[in-house]
Amino acid sequence: MGDHSTRQPYRQDRPARPATTRPTRGRWSDARTYAALDLGTNNCRLLIARPQGSGFAVVDAFSRIVRLGEGLTGSGRLSDAAIDRTLAALRVCADKLKRRNVVLSRAVATEACRRAINGADFIARAHAETGIRLDIITAEEEARLAVLGCHALIEPGGDPALVFDIGGGSTEMVLVDTAGREPRVLDWHSAPWGVVSLTESVAGIDAGDAEGRARAYARMRETVAMAVAPFAARLPQTERPRLLGTSGTVTTLGSVHLGLDHYDRAQVDGMIAPVESMRAICRMLGGQSIDERARVACIGAERADLVVAGCAILETIMDIWPAERLGIADRGIREGILRCLMGERRP
Repeated sequence: MGDHSTRQPYRQDRPARPATTRPTRGRWSDARTYAALDLGTNNCRLLIARPQGSGFAVVDAFSRIVRLGEGLTGSGRLSDAAIDRTLAALRVCADKLKRRNVVLSRAVATEACRRAINGADFIARAHAETGIRLDIITAEEEARLAVLGCHALIEPGGDPALVFDIGGGSTEMVLVDTAGREPRVLDWHSAPWGVVSLTESVAGIDAGDAEGRARAYARMRETVAMAVAPFAARLPQTERPRLLGTSGTVTTLGSVHLGLDHYDRAQVDGMIAPVESMRAICRMLGGQSIDERARVACIGAERADLVVAGCAILETIMDIWPAERLGIADRGIREGILRCLMGERRP
């Protein structure tokens, strides 16, 4: 479900959880400004930062729900309205890049542009109108960047850990070995279902009766389970499975778990939630009407229509990787890109 457009920006005075990284020595003493832009199926997100110590200090941040992939499942194309919304957000990003004197940046586009017939045309138009050159990255690189950006929040342990990113058009899952200085990818899988694509593909989640909504939620779960079955069959048995999620779905549900009346990154990023509590929240939301979901703090009208699909994806992931606790990260692809730029390395 992507980032919260109403989130407070990252603050530079939060020493408890530095924003990530361990790049090549010698590059961290400069004051140059770097930027990472992640254009997903649902959100447009920008992060501008300078190297600082063993991590980076965020100079500016921007997040807006643009729903670039709205209607893509049925038409195979990015709609004119979705393109206009996205270009408006990219113009804001372009202005920030200029004002912050960014010296090195990377902008990536993911599932919506990978899948759309007119994805390449949109990329060309975005460059012509905003000056931002978007790279359409593969699902594998998307997964690796997400891991690179959030792996510092994986709970300590010797067994492999599963890191996942629930997007708007797809969900990436990565099995990693954390024994070394950097996580080593053991296996990965990209499921073609995110909160937008799943919502548009399974009808009935907003049926007038609770039984109808329950049936639709079950169909969502079955749809995702079929898509992840090949990956599930390859997963090893572990004594203590570790699970870390990054996306608007998990940060939103983490906020609900904490009972927050508004989103607070300081409380959510790095939190650990019992899996059973997250399942209970998923099932509660799956049974509610859209109006009831819209009244839940930290969900609201903007996310009420997509959050149930996120719940279905999350529950399926928790089925195939039976951890007792879920780590939640409000960081991912953008932070991974910044690590690569500042460390002058590619994933």
